[in-house]
Amino acid sequence: MRARLLLAVLALAAAPALAAPVEVTRFHTPETITTLGRSAVAVVAASGTDATSLETRVWLQAVEAELAALHFGAATPGAADAMAEVRVEREVERTERQRGPVSVGVGGATGGWNSGVGVGLGFNLGGGPRARVHTRLTVILRSRTTGLSLWEGRAENVEREKAKAASVDQAAPRLAHALFSGFPGTSGATITVK
Repeated sequence: MRARLLLAVLALAAAPALAAPVEVTRFHTPETITTLGRSAVAVVAASGTDATSLETRVWLQAVEAELAALHFGAATPGAADAMAEVRVEREVERTERQRGPVSVGVGGATGGWNSGVGVGLGFNLGGGPRARVHTRLTVILRSRTTGLSLWEGRAENVEREKAKAASVDQAAPRLAHALFSGFPGTSGATITVK
């Protein structure tokens, strides 16, 4: 029994830190599924996004993989039944320390024969400023012929900047998988995917 407990503790200690959960919100109409069916979809970068950048390509491929897993066909923009417009926003937020690195406290007491003075010294071992990466993946499925939005979804998450899960190559498939998990999802509901 102790050996199993020790192995479990060692396994947890050796395991990498868990990635932060992903919040997902989706919107669609009752006609979405019948209109989309399992048609051919072209995955494209949203307007204003550099479609030729290597980082954008990672996100587009992650969305393509999830649509393929849902049995949607792939097609070029001119031949597709629907377009999947992909937009990614990533922002690094740095928070500064609230207090200085060293604090000093002084206290004293008197009373009859007993009196005393005390001095306390504290050091902030929290390191420097903390940085977090806020990532939002937004996908809109549109009818190619009418341009109408059939399904919209966004997946958001916040990771420590230095965490492996914050890197694009790990964040893209995680957020895309969370976004299309349980497709099409409940319209208007926000869920948390771990």
